[in-house]
Order: sequence, then structure tokens, then C-alpha cells
Amino acid sequence: MKKSNSQFSRRKFLGTSLLGAAGLSFLPGLSSAKNQNHSAFEDIHQIRMGFIGVGRQAMGILNGMMRISGVEVLACADVYDIKRERFKLRVNKISSELGKPSPKVDTYSEYKDLLARPDIDAVVIASPDHWHALMAIDACNAGKDVYLEKPLTLTIKEGQELIKAVRKNGTVLAVGSQQRSDLNFQHAARMVLRGKIGKVEKVLVHVGQPEHPKPYDLEKQDIPAGLDWKSWLGPLPEMHFNEQLNPPISLNPEENEKLWGAWRWYRETGGGYMTDWGAHMFDIAQWGLGMDRSGPVKVIPGRDGQPLTYHYANGVEMVVGPFDEGRQGVKFLGDKGWIKVSRGNFESSNASLKPTMERPNLGYPPHYWDFIDSIIKRKDPIVPVEVGHSTCVICTIGNITNELGRTLDWDPVNQTFPNDWEAKARLHYNYENGYQLKS
Repeated sequence: MKKSNSQFSRRKFLGTSLLGAAGLSFLPGLSSAKNQNHSAFEDIHQIRMGFIGVGRQAMGILNGMMRISGVEVLACADVYDIKRERFKLRVNKISSELGKPSPKVDTYSEYKDLLARPDIDAVVIASPDHWHALMAIDACNAGKDVYLEKPLTLTIKEGQELIKAVRKNGTVLAVGSQQRSDLNFQHAARMVLRGKIGKVEKVLVHVGQPEHPKPYDLEKQDIPAGLDWKSWLGPLPEMHFNEQLNPPISLNPEENEKLWGAWRWYRETGGGYMTDWGAHMFDIAQWGLGMDRSGPVKVIPGRDGQPLTYHYANGVEMVVGPFDEGRQGVKFLGDKGWIKVSRGNFESSNASLKPTMERPNLGYPPHYWDFIDSIIKRKDPIVPVEVGHSTCVICTIGNITNELGRTLDWDPVNQTFPNDWEAKARLHYNYENGYQLKS
């Protein structure tokens, strides 16, 4: 990577991490993090962080990141003033819980002002999906490391350009695909990759229903004071405001969001369950199939009672829809057995396939620790940008196939629909309001 370790001199960076050898083979540093002397870590390493987009998801990430010794949160950026104010209050509250002095937290309505600060090393981006690529590319070009919420991008073209920006700048970019850090999912992928269920013939994936996004149909409401709606839209075409897209909160009395931002459910602003939960479940399916940086060669739309189906060059089918008890998850079917995994659940055709390890309690999600460890060691995290992109591609081409209602061939190497101009046109959309996509 181009980013030099000398950049970290202000953190008294020693050139080698205190973490020691990798613990679990699928999550570097997890075992060693369990026994890490974090007070010593804090004396030697310090990661100064800013947050971009501080809605409901960002609040959870903030709570976890601040519990990692050596992480200091300096600033946030958001287009809604009340959420910026909540962020400051929340940082102070968590600092008090941890017995630390309350830091000075600066807030910005324009995220580029945050990126311009030389004292910020890394950013968390938890904005709506249509902003992911532009914000992350700008962060890379500003020399910041990035924790980016899933799905990686809204379009396939955006993902391609983001990969270029990450590699050009030597950025550590981690994707918020936390299931890669869960022992059940890790063990499932490991067993499948090692051939413990024989030759995989089919994979069942349930992402939730309705799987695909619907046209924006919320009623028009007045834009609340303090929300810059034009900036929230950014590159999107003009559309009216509804509070479900940016759920209201209050500070006195404290009342947080009662629902997740509904932008994820609409075709104009998101990808439905296909990208919201598919970014998790397809990620595990691709991992277990050994297709992390590849993908299928054909996609058959869901219609006439038949499910959306992906075909891989090796003959494996991936079928999308509810299975067994209907829980969102993944089931690998081999010629010698099966493995089914979901959050908090692992089942298999043979008891010998079940995991025997317990996840260590770090006090924060292990994929957050992996991001910090990757910054220190200047290495790729457990979900690097290329893997996040290939997972996102699966979600997006499924939506495109269902939208067009016909079987599509897919070229996973060149990432395009061969000889289909109508499908190719959906690899990206025309940005509005003067925004441009460039790495």
C-alpha cells in the first residue's frame, strides 16, 4: 500500500502491532485481541476517527468503536442538525460510562469539511446507500482509512470506481459485513470449503421478503427544520420528502429512531432486502463457494412461482427464497451432507460438523477490532473492498434480472451483461445536481 507507516509517527507507531500472531484463521487478531493488554495498546497507538452519516446505525457503531482502547472520536458530519447534536451528546455519554474525560467533538453539515482535517485518521461512513461511493472515494483521496457500511455501493459501476480509489491511495477499507466475524458463519464457510459436506450442488439463501425494492410511494411531507434535504438527495433525481426516509428523533426528552431509514426499501434509493440483508447472506454463500472475487454466469428471474436463481460455471445453483423455518440465512447442500447457518443458529446433517469454539467477549464486535488492527498493520481487513464489491454485485444483478423479467448472462470477470444493452444500462445511473463519479 502507498500509505507509509511514517504517517503514523504522531501515534508513536512502532512499526509492528502488539497483537501478535493471528488467532482464528478466518479472523486475524481475534484470539490475540481477547488477551491483549489494552492499556499498553492505548499508550502506543491512537486512531483518531470521524463519523459521516450519524443515524441509527452510526449510533451502534459509535458505541462499539469507542470501547476499543486507543480510538478517539473527534468529529461527525450529517445533513440533519439534530442528529449532529445527538452525536455529541452520545460521545459524552459513552465517555462518562467508560470513565474517560469528554472529548471535544466538532460537527459539520458538509462531510468534505471533516475530510479536510489532517488530524483525523479514519472515518466511519454510515450514510444511505446512494452516498456510499462518493463519500468513500473522497475519503480515500483525502488519505483517510474507511469503515463503510454495507452494501458497499448502490451501483456496480460505483463499486468498480471505489476499488480503484482504495488501491490507488493505499487505503484500508473495511466493509461492515459483520457475519464474517461470527464464529458460526466462519465455521460454516470453513467446513464447506474443506469439502466436509462433499461436492456442493445447491445453496439456499433467504434474505427476507419482499426481496426486491418497490417504487417510491410514500406521501409528500414538509421538510423538517434543520434537515438539508437537497444535500441528503445528493446525486439522486428530485423527489419529495417523507420522514420514513430520515426518521425523526428528539433530544429532550430523548427519543431515538423508531424504525430503520426506509430508503433501503425503494428502487430510487436502495435495493430492498436483496441489498439490505442480501449483503450479509450472499456474502456467506459466496465465501463458502470460494467465489469471493467472482460470481455466477447466469441469473434466472423469480416469476410464475419459481425463485430467483443464480447459476455458476461449476454447476452450482444458488436459489433465493424462504427455506425450512423461514429464518434469514444460508443452507449449503452437498452430496455428502448439509450445513445451515443463520444468526445465532447452526445446524448440520452430522453433529461432527458443528462448531466447538465459543466466541470471546471483547466488549465490542470483533469486526470493529479487525478494522483498527488493519489500520495499525496496514493490511486488508477480513472483508476488503473487492470482496464487498463482489457480494454487492450478486445483490444488484439479482435486482436487475427481476426488474427486466428475463434470464440474463453475466460475465463475472469483466462484470457486465454480454450483448444486452438494456441490462448494461442498469450498471449505473445518471447523477443529478452536478455530481460526478470518478476515482
